[in-house]
Amino acid sequence: MLDKKTGRKPTLTIKDVAAEAHVSVGTVSAVLNARTNVAQATRDHVEAVMERLGYEPKSAARALRRNFVSSIGLIVPDLNNSFFSQVAQGVQRGIADHDILMTLCLSWAQSKREEYFAQLLRSQRLDGVIYLSGTGLPSASLVELTKTRSVVFVDEVLPGIDCPSVLSDNRRGAREVMRCVLEAGHSAIAVIEGPRRLWTSDQRLSGFREALYSGGKDPDQLNFVTGDYSEKSGYQAATALFAGDRDSWPTAVVCANDQMAIGVINFCREASISVPHSVSVTGFDDITEARLMHPALTTVAQPGFEMGRSAAHLLLHSIGVRTTAPDATHFDTSVRVRKSVAAAMR
Repeated sequence: MLDKKTGRKPTLTIKDVAAEAHVSVGTVSAVLNARTNVAQATRDHVEAVMERLGYEPKSAARALRRNFVSSIGLIVPDLNNSFFSQVAQGVQRGIADHDILMTLCLSWAQSKREEYFAQLLRSQRLDGVIYLSGTGLPSASLVELTKTRSVVFVDEVLPGIDCPSVLSDNRRGAREVMRCVLEAGHSAIAVIEGPRRLWTSDQRLSGFREALYSGGKDPDQLNFVTGDYSEKSGYQAATALFAGDRDSWPTAVVCANDQMAIGVINFCREASISVPHSVSVTGFDDITEARLMHPALTTVAQPGFEMGRSAAHLLLHSIGVRTTAPDATHFDTSVRVRKSVAAAMR
């Protein structure tokens, strides 16, 4: 059948083969890569479907020879945030026992770069992609990428894209850290939330609000400031929060990630505002710097390394390299109580 717009045959994808053969994408990939974990009858069936459809992937002959190094792509916002570094290390550890090369792409949380890398990786001979979105925005190239490659998301869920994800319980972590602040007697609380378009931001914001309601506080009466997960945005938010009369200052600032919390603490240090005696500060992620701060930051820990390794195992399972799925794809979070929270003085 010809495409009505181009007059050419439509490009077949591995997903088309899987749908026609009534098997998973991973099974088709396993057949293409001559994996040994596919029953002979299934292999014969898939190969017959590919022949009937005329499916000829560019890398099929190369894959069947198995004289090449498999490769995957990893897209992350940056490596300045050590949570992303931990995920990247986990991914590398997850593929270490296999003949696989990892291509690392830094998007700097820019939609144009995410679009570019999704398009670039779609044209490469990759077996799959692990994707950490810094924008929360699905793109046409990403949609096309998911049609031709196995894709696993980490720490985000993108609307309109049906792909497996490795996540942590952001909502619970946010509830627990806000509860810690409330139990310290704080009522003049400010919240610096993350970008509204991100799933993690929405989950953390929901958790903060739920804890406030449970503690008898009306969230709509508190000061919420939107940041972008950067240290600079935390610093700028603190500049606004601590302007004006001292009686209007918050006694606690709850931040949606550690980098913004560090920005707040740096501002307070420059402004001679004592943390935690004048204001308590909390973060989220438990990046390496959190425990090295003075005072050490109370925050919510996510197991970044374990999440990255799980994402790698999930991707390798989907493309037929691993015979078993990872033990877990959803991880707990936990509060790390340190020195940046003290009892409210007013």
